Amino acid sequence: MTESIQVQLKKGALDLCVLALLSRGESYGYEIASTLASAVGMGEGTIYPLMRRMQNDGLVATRLVESASGPSRKYYRLTPMGQGALEAHRRDWRSFVAAVDQLLGDQT
Repeated sequence: MTESIQVQLKKGALDLCVLALLSRGESYGYEIASTLASAVGMGEGTIYPLMRRMQNDGLVATRLVESASGPSRKYYRLTPMGQGALEAHRRDWRSFVAAVDQLLGDQT
């Protein structure tokens, strides 16, 4: 698989991955970025614009928490709209994967 295809696949699944992470509980940006970097290899620079867009779209809400050891952290959590988006993305993803798996199975 070429690198550009891998990058496009990751970008296509990134919203779903972030929503799934936040469905487990609120998290701050660096924690989200670190989890996604180790799980799917997405860089930190990709996460923050996505989080800003999700906040603007009403999918996540934020709160600032003061830190004794540095700058305040912005924590993200799913909104009810975000939970609905997660459920829709999850259905779409599973349907897509099933269709691709079926096509791949026909080739072997």
